[in-house]
Parts: sequence; C-alpha cells; structure tokens
Amino acid sequence: MRDTTKQKVLLLLLAGVALGLSKSPRGYFRVVKGLPEAWREIDRKRLYRLVREFYNKRLIDYKEDKNGFVKMVLTKEGKKRALKFKLDEMKIKKPEKWDGEWRVVIFDIPDRFKKAREALRHKIMDLGFRKLQESVFVLPYECEDEIDFIVEVFQIRPWVRFLRVRSFTNEEQIRIKFDLI
Repeated sequence: MRDTTKQKVLLLLLAGVALGLSKSPRGYFRVVKGLPEAWREIDRKRLYRLVREFYNKRLIDYKEDKNGFVKMVLTKEGKKRALKFKLDEMKIKKPEKWDGEWRVVIFDIPDRFKKAREALRHKIMDLGFRKLQESVFVLPYECEDEIDFIVEVFQIRPWVRFLRVRSFTNEEQIRIKFDLI
C-alpha cells in the first residue's frame, strides 16, 4: 500500500481523528466543521472508497457513541499498518555537537522471524547506523525512542538490546565514517 492518500487517512485515524457519520444534517455539518484541514484535502468520493476498502480489509471498524454518531476506529491490524507508515517517515536528528556516547543496537532474532530481522537491519541502516558486526550496529546520535518504536512495530523486543557506550576497540574507523575526527 504505497498510495499517499491511503497513508494520510490511516495516519489521521491513528492520530485519533474520528470521522463522524451523523444521522442528521445538523450533526453532519457539526462533524464536518470539526474535521482537520487534512481531511478536507481528500476527495470525498475517494475517501468513501478508501473507507469501504479499509473496512473490507479489516483495518477499520465502526463504533456508535451515545449521541448516535458513528465513528471509524482503527483495528489492531489498522494500527500496525499505520505505524509502518510512520516508520517510513522516521529520521534521526544529528546534533550540532556529539555528546561522546555511542548508541549500539545488538540483536539475535531467531530464523522464524527472518523477515522482521531483515526489516530491522534495513531500517537501522536507512537511519544512518553503521555495521560493526553482522547483528551489531552503531550510531553516535540520540535514537533510543526511535529504536523502541521500530522494535515495537516489528514485534521483536525479546531479541533486541540497546546500549550506550563511551568507547570500543577500533573506534577511530567508525569515527571517520561519521565524520567525528
């Protein structure tokens, strides 16, 4: 699912925005008035097709509240899909000055989770990590929250460790790669 409109709709739902479907015109206009600008940018016919598609794929479900409004909510599968879109947009900020600490990600993910292992390896390299060994990667910038997020999305927490270290052998080679000398 690479369609940007689909991504936008799922991310808006993930952010807690509820599309309301009212039984009365007055309620409808109240809901539309409260919608964020991002919803209004999406063509209405396209939005209805996407909603039907997401419902059929079990990415969203409908819940009626006490006022008679029907809200769309993400299912567990829908949340996972939306989180993967957020993962695609993730970047790690490079500070002006290095704090002298290395962030090290170590993992030993079983073969039965090979796809998750390869996805993790690909994503952390995409974020700028450098490979020290087959399952050991290093970065000199703050990234613990990002690694936690990635580990949750891929559901691999038991096999991934995050370390902060001050130094390691042959550190100069990696410092050169990060332009820290």
